[in-house]
Amino acid sequence: MLRIIRTLLIVILAIGGVLPGLSNAQDDQAAGAVFVMTNAADKNEIIAYKRAGDGSLSDEHRFATGGRGSGGTTDPLASQGSLTLTEDHSFLLAANAGTAEISSFRVHGATLQLADVVPCGGSKPVSVVQHRDFVYVVNAGGNSNVVGFRLAGNGKLTQIPHSTSFLSTSNSGPGSVAFSPDGQFLVVTEKATNNIDVFRVQPNGRLGPIVINSSSGAGVFALLFAPNGAALASQTGPPAPAVSSYAVESNGTLSAISANVPTLGTATCWQAVTPDGRFVYTANSGSSSISGYSIGKNGALTPLPGTVVATLPTGSIDLDTTISADGKFLYTLNSGTGTIGIFGIDADGTLSSLGEKAGLQASSGFNGIAAI
Repeated sequence: MLRIIRTLLIVILAIGGVLPGLSNAQDDQAAGAVFVMTNAADKNEIIAYKRAGDGSLSDEHRFATGGRGSGGTTDPLASQGSLTLTEDHSFLLAANAGTAEISSFRVHGATLQLADVVPCGGSKPVSVVQHRDFVYVVNAGGNSNVVGFRLAGNGKLTQIPHSTSFLSTSNSGPGSVAFSPDGQFLVVTEKATNNIDVFRVQPNGRLGPIVINSSSGAGVFALLFAPNGAALASQTGPPAPAVSSYAVESNGTLSAISANVPTLGTATCWQAVTPDGRFVYTANSGSSSISGYSIGKNGALTPLPGTVVATLPTGSIDLDTTISADGKFLYTLNSGTGTIGIFGIDADGTLSSLGEKAGLQASSGFNGIAAI
């Protein structure tokens, strides 16, 4: 009898030791996370944080991309989308500007596993985007171009033959690349020319001829799509920073829906759209503030009350911006102070400051932020 009791105790203790491990693994799988790219010239890394239910960040871990960044101080890549999650959040894609490569990671909560590192097909990759099994990267160096890849289920990237397409001119200063929600168009912004390039995506992943559109306002920086298909572009000015929305016509031309809606901030560059497509926010790095807009069903932009919905500490220089997959939190990468700004997104689109996560090196060339 004593032997049976002893055996039962051993089994109970063993189960007790296994269950916490299983619980922690499940928690890690289910937890939200925020990822930041160092863009360091000696060894590019992704810093991953676990996100709690209240939006706070903890458990910092670093994962090498297998390549090098460009280095620099403040916003050396001058782009949106240098770090991008795939649509299903299974993979994280990173641009290694220093070694002309892109990396893919498998995503397990806040844990990353390097899956592949491949040449980008050009020089100085600054933005990468994915739709289904297609991935495109825009390269800012040399003869500015976009290059396509296929993303396999194991995270491996294979360049699509004859997928290289050039932008409107060499050294055009591309700021972003984006797929339309239906995957029919690939769109690139050019900072140096103030153009927005549109390519039709063919079934084999290659691109049709370039269609060059002039931005409705000066200083176009980045473009992303709302879920309803409206293309949203940020403009630094002059005369004043603004955002515009467009419809992409079947021939690749852009038709303005809302043109040059002021941000009331300075150095407006980065944007983030809520997963439900109701709101878009812009990072105004010059004034360390965030502007907010509601997105109509037709893509029209309406400023939220006051337009500027959040102000960060002076000198924050908020760069890239991201929103958690559940749509509850907005995060800003603050180069000037070496912090991540944390904001709660209220039902009416207003933002509530939830503090900051410190620990990054200020003005050290960080670029790219993504969240699940």
